[in-house]
Amino acid sequence: MNFTMAGIILFTENYEECVTFYGSMLELETLHVIDRPGERLTTFLLGGTYLMVESGGIASDSIKAMEQNPTKLRFNVPNVRETSATLKSKGINVQVFEHTWGVTAEFADPDGNLCALRSDAGFGD
Repeated sequence: MNFTMAGIILFTENYEECVTFYGSMLELETLHVIDRPGERLTTFLLGGTYLMVESGGIASDSIKAMEQNPTKLRFNVPNVRETSATLKSKGINVQVFEHTWGVTAEFADPDGNLCALRSDAGFGD
């Protein structure tokens, strides 16, 4: 197969809040926005792929359980602690975890979808 690009579509209940979260809080670059009757979506560049945020999902007041959403959006970064501090300064509740293989941090988007940071060091080892 000859794929030109791969992506993730995230259906959200709190569409505007999620667009702000991924665009302003996580600082993902916007590729395009579509806002017409029956079709609202915003697409962000996500490394060599994309994250498309659409309306139509179901939100949770807390981090969704695996039964509600068995997916975690993970973002590799050079320094998990530094990036976590930046997110915390923006009001995002972030928990940092030490592992034998590296450092991760977890937080949720406005719909309760689990997101994580992972240290670049040791990735794939």
